[in-house]
Parts: sequence; structure tokens; C-alpha cells
Amino acid sequence: MKALVTGAAGFVGSSISDRLLEGGYDVIGIDRFIDYYPREIKEKNLVFARSHDQYTFVEQSLVDCSLAPLLDGVDYIFHQAAQAGVRASWGDEFRIYSDNNVFATQRLLEAAREANVKKMVYASSSSVYGDTDDLPMREDSPTRPHSPYGVTKLAGEHLTTLYWRNFRVPTVSLRYFTVYGPRQRPDMAFNRFIEAVLRDEEIPLYGDGKQSRDFTFIADIVSANIAAAQSDVCGTVFNIGGGSRTTMNEVIEMIGEIIGRTPKVNRSEVQKGDVKHTAADTSRASSEIGFAPEVGIREGLTSQVEWQKKRLGL
Repeated sequence: MKALVTGAAGFVGSSISDRLLEGGYDVIGIDRFIDYYPREIKEKNLVFARSHDQYTFVEQSLVDCSLAPLLDGVDYIFHQAAQAGVRASWGDEFRIYSDNNVFATQRLLEAAREANVKKMVYASSSSVYGDTDDLPMREDSPTRPHSPYGVTKLAGEHLTTLYWRNFRVPTVSLRYFTVYGPRQRPDMAFNRFIEAVLRDEEIPLYGDGKQSRDFTFIADIVSANIAAAQSDVCGTVFNIGGGSRTTMNEVIEMIGEIIGRTPKVNRSEVQKGDVKHTAADTSRASSEIGFAPEVGIREGLTSQVEWQKKRLGL
């Protein structure tokens, strides 16, 4: 089997690539190294893959590169590439999001029309639901994104569905619910919280900490991608959540317990685009692709803490 992984130097893309290589796949990774966070962090994500004979890395942009050669002989596409970040998607920055999250997805779908791929798995987000108290969120719940980032992820979903309906490009969209674990981006909450506690510094927290998220460990996200790729299901979306809905205050307390230090918290106003709560109904993913999260929040946080200790040399 041969797979193309987009956003291959990122948190999720590199984790998927490593699992595929361990499973005997030939993997092509593509990434343009968007400067949303330091390149050296992404380079470290690629260490295992680049040491593998069955891995090929391509540094190009999906916005303007020639895609047909990349898809030659490819069975599965794992489309993880995107401009990340809810809070940064407002104002003039929106063009970056529309190019990398919508236009790049459309170009990849067009290329997939001409290739004999078995499945293209698209990384969507729980942000498509917006701010709602109708929990848990179901795939048929209203989608009202609360940020421009969410708008672009929903547009990508619509494109994947359209290409299945009109051209039979075999697609599946996965709505990720707050992914965490080793290799998590440095701008994400758990990474910032853990580093602050390890260094005995203040944790920057937006809001009162009572907001909650359905946190999903990276290994479960990887498993969901592979299960979706290998399934016969096409043209639909699945919620992928970890079943660990927890408030930010509870997360901070748990991090303190794991590290053995009392966290210091510096609270500030809620940011535009943030939502109060998320919770995933994963029954459709369970019944149709056999997805079941295996890593609970304390176990997952412990794993991320150990990874960050090593990365920081602490």
C-alpha cells in the first residue's frame, strides 16, 4: 500500500506517517513549512520517518505544486495540511486560511479525480459546529462556525462531499475534537500549560476555566484516520472525539498533580472565536468504521508531560 500524507511535518500528519510506516506502507509526505510555529519543531517530527527507506518527503505547497506525480500509484490520501489556529484567522490573515484550507483542498480533489485512489481522508474540525449548548454534537447538528478558521474547514468538508457525489472521488471527513499528546503544536493549550507548570511560570488562561472540551489523544486520531481509509464508507463525515470532556480548570489541576507542582494561573478575557463547550457523539464512527477511543485524559496528559520534559531537557 502507498499513501500520501499532506501536512506531513505537523502534529497529526507526522504521527499518521509514522504509524503507516510501522505498518509497512510506502509513504510520501508533503509539507510547505508554513511559519505558524518554528520549522525546527516540525523537522524534529520528521526524524523517524526520514530514517525509513519507505518514506519520501517533498517540500512544496499544495497551492501551486504539480500534484499528479505525487499521486502516481497512491492508494490513500490523508489530507492533514491546513493553516491552523482559530484566534489568528480574523482580518487580513484570512487569505492565508482560504488559500491553504480551501483552495489547496480543491486542487487535491481535482488531482484525485484523475488518480485511482481508494480513499481520501480529510481532516476537519469540531469548530464547524460553532458555539452551541446542544450537546453532544452530532454529525447532523447545525454547523455554524464561530471563527473564519471554522468556515474554511467546513468549506473543505463540503468540497469533499461534492467530489464524491459528482465525480465519485472516495472521500471521508473526520471532525477532530481538540487533539493533544506528544508533538502537539506549541500554541495549543496543553503544550503551553504543561511548559508553564514545568518551568514554575504562570499559565495564561482565557476565560474563567469553566469552558470544557472533548479532548482526543493523538494515537486515537491516527487510528480513526486509518480506520476511515480502510472502510467502505464514502461521502460522509464522522465525529472523532476522545470521550474525555473536561473543563480547563480540571485539566490544569490534573497537570499539576502529574508534575507534582501547584499551577499558577493568569486569567484574561475570552478570545473571539472561542466556544464554551464541545462534546462529540461518536456513535456513527463507532458503528460505521469501528472507531473507539482508547486513551483517557489522565493517561494521555501523562504521556504528553513526559514528552515535553524530554523535549525541554527538564
